[in-house]
Amino acid sequence: MKDLLLITPPFTQLNTPYPATAYIKGFLNTKNISSYQLDLGIEVILDLFSKEGLQTIFNKEISLQNASENSQRIFALREEYLRTIDQVILFLQGKNPTLARQICSMNFLPEASRFNQLDDMEFAFGNMGLQDKAKHLSTLYLEDLSDYIVENVDADFGFSRYAERLGKSANSFDELYLKLQGQQTFIDNITLQILKEKLEFVQPKLVCFSIPFPGNLYSAFRCAQFIKENFPHIKTAMGGGFPNTELREIKDSRVFEFFDFITLDDGELPIELLYENLNIPVTTAEFKRTFLIENEKVTYINNSKRHDYKQSEIGTPEYTDLLLDQYISVIEIANPMHSLWSDGRWNKLTMAHGCYWGKCTFCDISLDYIKIYEPISAKILVDRMEELIKSTGETGFHFVDEAAPPALMREVALEILRRNLVVTWWTNIRFEKSFTKDLCFLLKLSGCVAVSGGLEVASDRLLKLIDKGISVEQVAQVTRNFTEAGIMIHAYLMYGYPTQTVQETIDSLEMVRQLFEMGILQSGFWHQFAMTAHSPVGLNPEEFGVTPIKQEILFANNDIDFTDKTGIDHSQFSFGLKKSLFNYMHGINFDIPLQDWFTFKIPKTTVHPDYIHDCLLEEENFSFKGNSKVIFLDRNVIRENYIKTKKQNSWPYTQLTFHLKTNIVKVDMEQEKAEWLMRMFEENSKVSSKKITLQQLKTQFEENFEDFELFWFSKPVQQLKDNGVILSL
Repeated sequence: MKDLLLITPPFTQLNTPYPATAYIKGFLNTKNISSYQLDLGIEVILDLFSKEGLQTIFNKEISLQNASENSQRIFALREEYLRTIDQVILFLQGKNPTLARQICSMNFLPEASRFNQLDDMEFAFGNMGLQDKAKHLSTLYLEDLSDYIVENVDADFGFSRYAERLGKSANSFDELYLKLQGQQTFIDNITLQILKEKLEFVQPKLVCFSIPFPGNLYSAFRCAQFIKENFPHIKTAMGGGFPNTELREIKDSRVFEFFDFITLDDGELPIELLYENLNIPVTTAEFKRTFLIENEKVTYINNSKRHDYKQSEIGTPEYTDLLLDQYISVIEIANPMHSLWSDGRWNKLTMAHGCYWGKCTFCDISLDYIKIYEPISAKILVDRMEELIKSTGETGFHFVDEAAPPALMREVALEILRRNLVVTWWTNIRFEKSFTKDLCFLLKLSGCVAVSGGLEVASDRLLKLIDKGISVEQVAQVTRNFTEAGIMIHAYLMYGYPTQTVQETIDSLEMVRQLFEMGILQSGFWHQFAMTAHSPVGLNPEEFGVTPIKQEILFANNDIDFTDKTGIDHSQFSFGLKKSLFNYMHGINFDIPLQDWFTFKIPKTTVHPDYIHDCLLEEENFSFKGNSKVIFLDRNVIRENYIKTKKQNSWPYTQLTFHLKTNIVKVDMEQEKAEWLMRMFEENSKVSSKKITLQQLKTQFEENFEDFELFWFSKPVQQLKDNGVILSL
């Protein structure tokens, strides 16, 4: 028996839990409030994609005459699917790795229409490796089954969403309410059976649903409805990303036939108060940012004087109760960077609450989860990493920041190195000029394998309008720095921004083409601009040349329909942009004219074919930045003294040999300077808590020698800097 049951409704991710319930459970632990968490999504998937689940699906009566040729083929091969499904799921859970050889034999898995793309992607398999190729083929196999389910069993099914259309821009609750009055779906039946078993096991007083996306909304309501009908003594609450952005103006009282409470923004204090209020009349209770029904009307109550908890006070996320060893790693396309979202189990953490930039005009920067910026100390963050490694056995981390601050990333990297941890991590960034070659190299040494960031529209005019604070040239240089350090980059791309012209869309595509062709971008995704209610564009549309199409808001309010004064139908570019990007991500067809990606006439690009190449020609100059922090990475160094002779003159010299992981670096310098440099290594290594600045280093040097700049930019020291032995951050 637990006081609270925390639920993520179907569906979010197959490979790792969505972290919201783990965050809340970690916080509740600090308050000694007992809780149990449940990812209904993965449990439903495991039930559905099993021999028993598929048998139920294939036993359903369908009209083969009216079915598509693809469905007819899958049904005809049903015995092959039933024979292989359990073993394939075990393989994708990492429990049956030897099956990869059979899967890759191409005569083991039954194949339907999803496998038609293999001819186009065969070139990638050599780069993927046996396990990744087998994961990719198994993913196509599951997607074939998904297509069969959507066509013949449940049209709303999707691996990472369910009945998403009911939650998207649902200004009215009518359609969702009508669906909830109707018959339960096939997926509903599985979901509610699992929920019933968990409710009987946990016996909670309060069930809290975390709803991050529109694709979780319907299932959350269906589950809450089931609780109200069968366990009326249990209170229900809703929170998470969807209500935080879309339900801030809710007026429809019918919503509260399903949920007793809807909380907004950071959930820790609102949920703590809901727990404390369980045995208190609503009229005397304190609430934090909570909607409820009072006097038969939807009422927003924020009468608590208590402050939200600081990030240092909310505890370490706790993944207990979740089926961590049963999540499924899938690879949808053969791109190593793109696969990070679906492949592997990642512990999720946040370096900083909110966004340190907070200016982008398309973003919901007026909402607290972005507006209120609060970083956490590197020491506490790495403490939490160590706790999670101990509790989960996983050393992979995805920092789910709006944008991780470069200075904090540096401190986290140094803290990881000080503790000698072996971890793998990735995060979301802004393409700041702060990401120098040295910083990128340090991040790589600490275990960073990838970053994702918003390039948005690759046009300097539009980047200024967006208030992105970057330029295309800067993005090129930063992505080069990451790539040279061995860190993969994914770019979020946007088209259809207000006042964007057709020419700018084509020029943006050309910029993206060149970035991929230069090898400094590995992955990307095009999004069509959507105007949201809480962004600067949504709040002040007239300033951006758009006219909103206003509707009465009784339920959800986020995406706003609008007309752009340019009158351009930007959706026509969607297929061409995505098809070209798919090719670029696989390193092919850079020489195809841009016109060939589109079925209609487009203008020629005005971007010079060597624009990105020329952006990368500028080398970092030999400027002296006195406030730079200097890190001497401790290495296996061998010193060998010798006498250098030239024209009957001789000097004591030292050869320093550094054994790096992949190469050996040898430098020669005067013996006294070599000894001084080795002393600096000992005093200012990565394990040292103090950080010396370049100016302080200069002062110490010139107490013994002359002309520090001549030494600092000399060939031997430059060689050490080029190889990452000395970092200037």
